[in-house]
Amino acid sequence: MGILELLVLAVYTGGAWKFWSGFQRTNFHDNKVPLTLLWPLLLIVNKSYRQNFNKALKG
Repeated sequence: MGILELLVLAVYTGGAWKFWSGFQRTNFHDNKVPLTLLWPLLLIVNKSYRQNFNKALKG
């Protein structure tokens, strides 16, 4: 595994961990696992998700 793959994996894992940890600060009530696993895609395509992702990161 090259350095680029490790960097991508670290960013993905870090984002997922931060979202999972701050999930209670979002407007979401369920679907925690899929929302956490799909965070990069949803962050790009969904404005509401972006706002909630930022809420989850603050704290």
